[in-house]
Amino acid sequence: MASAEQLAGPDELSDEEREAVETLLFRLADDEFVLAERYTEWQVRAPTLESDLALANVAQDELGHARLWYDLLQDFGPDEPDLIWERPADEWRHSTLTELPFAEGDWADPVLRSYLYDVAEELRLEALVDSSYARIRDRVGKIQGEEDYHREHAENWLERLADDEDGRKRVQDALDRLFPHALTLFAPTDEEIEARIDDLGLRTESLVDMREAWLETVVPYLEGLGLSVPEDRDLPEEIGRDKSHTDDWDDLREEFTRTYRELGRSEATRIMKDPDEVA
Repeated sequence: MASAEQLAGPDELSDEEREAVETLLFRLADDEFVLAERYTEWQVRAPTLESDLALANVAQDELGHARLWYDLLQDFGPDEPDLIWERPADEWRHSTLTELPFAEGDWADPVLRSYLYDVAEELRLEALVDSSYARIRDRVGKIQGEEDYHREHAENWLERLADDEDGRKRVQDALDRLFPHALTLFAPTDEEIEARIDDLGLRTESLVDMREAWLETVVPYLEGLGLSVPEDRDLPEEIGRDKSHTDDWDDLREEFTRTYRELGRSEATRIMKDPDEVA
């Protein structure tokens, strides 16, 4: 992909540039936020104390990454309630991989989901390192350092689970269920806007190229663990990116906005430093 000119700051973007930046940021922020919300369901339920701490840290990291991306969306006017607590359910653009409920009591599900997601996350962050939009480019390094640990944690657990027949079967069941939804990580929100994101140099790899690279990584790795990766590459009926979601999304959103609504909030108090002020 040819290198593109550097884009101006948020106040100087054209309408088309701004739409492309916002679309990319919603992809990034919504994935991180919704996946973190799901991970929190496993806290104090993981199989070991060490795993409890690890998954809690992963969830915290993902929420922090979501905050970094939502903060850039606030450059364009909306505040936190607009972006999270009061945004209608059918306006969210996360992959359906992040919104599905976990198979009840099955540790293989969050472990495999984390692996599938974190390999994709690694690829898309690499594609943002030289983004033409400095506000995105400047935040990638901090996120990359934390995502490396997430993938390592998932791989360590996958290899332990796949080491015996019972564990391998549970990972296989999770793989059969999650794999179609993992493919939605690379689905476009809108074909024309996604092409513009590439043309503007906001990312340096297309969704098609990242999906191919992801398959070249996850398929041989999982097959090396004795697993059978589904050959069907069709997307599920709901893909998230186009704002189509499973019924489980409504339940999850209802849950994580419950306290905000019960307290009658209309704004989100900020007690942490602005990300721009943090070195």
